[in-house]
Amino acid sequence: MIELENITKIYRMGKVEVPALRGITLNIKQGEMMAIIGASGSGKSTLMNIIGFLDKPTLGRYTLEGVDVSQLNDNQLAEMRNKKIGFVFQTYNLLPRASALSNVELPLIYSGGSQKRKRTMEALERVGLAARAKHKPTELSGGEQQRVAIARALVNNPSLILADEPTGNLDTVATGEIISIFGQLNRDGITVVLVTHEMDIANQTQRIIRLLDGKVISDEKVT
Repeated sequence: MIELENITKIYRMGKVEVPALRGITLNIKQGEMMAIIGASGSGKSTLMNIIGFLDKPTLGRYTLEGVDVSQLNDNQLAEMRNKKIGFVFQTYNLLPRASALSNVELPLIYSGGSQKRKRTMEALERVGLAARAKHKPTELSGGEQQRVAIARALVNNPSLILADEPTGNLDTVATGEIISIFGQLNRDGITVVLVTHEMDIANQTQRIIRLLDGKVISDEKVT
């Protein structure tokens, strides 16, 4: 599904070059649930941003479902990102004055698809929040807010979900619920990539990629 070949990312600050990724070569198969783990500054968020078209590599080749991403212009990247990829972030990124329903519906505004309300409610049902559809984020717990964010990521039926520290702001109970949802989505056929620094989270996936100083130092199956 995903093929990364010699992905390098260098940030330039004036005359200073700061390497974030140093030649990452990695394949991710359709239907995997995997974790990218590493300390702060290891490059894991940069790698996720490149996989999700939120950033571009300085060097290297990235292919998603047979499409060479480097050959796409910004409009094509945006269209492919909206159709193929769902994002979940640590801070939820919900509109505070909008209901859960309206937050989940946001990705559909520009898609031109039909049955928006039906698709939105189905996404909320998948995360167990259909009954809270009219509630605003301030009326929801942290775990419920993250479930709304997951529903928003699901509403366009993506083949890939990228989650950056999705349980970083949650307690143990809510963390377990969120990881359980990701596990079910993966069993439903969605490829799930979790970025985390917590080993107990990584150990609940099928595969762990460890980064250090912008390089892959290990790639292990979880037993």
